[in-house]
Amino acid sequence: MAEINEIVAGVTRWAATREDITGLLLVGSCARGAARPDSDVDLTLLTTEPGLYDGEDWARDLGMATPIRTQRWGVILERRFATPSGLEVEFGIGSPSWADTDPIDPGTRRVVTDGARSLHDPVGMLATLIAACRPS
Repeated sequence: MAEINEIVAGVTRWAATREDITGLLLVGSCARGAARPDSDVDLTLLTTEPGLYDGEDWARDLGMATPIRTQRWGVILERRFATPSGLEVEFGIGSPSWADTDPIDPGTRRVVTDGARSLHDPVGMLATLIAACRPS
């Protein structure tokens, strides 16, 4: 868990320095507080410039040593990396429209309701999304 916490804190600090990043969300088991020793870290990174993340320099700057997979999931581009210790970190990279709440995309709702914790939300869009996904 210490490495997971270090990765999350480092990515959060980094995101806060980037003008293009409009949201950073921790999702999945880590966000639910249910991470196991074999869990990965799942992050959703929303940016006004998704093309900046096509390469791997940005990930190496964050300590992601080995690219594992790149895969498209609708409007989200999955970029999966491994740290030197082998911990896998998945970045789901997309535009701010992923967090639209009128209407909420079913895939977005599924991700958020499975566990989501806002890490960087300068305009409150992730707080709005999380609140909109709560059962009424």
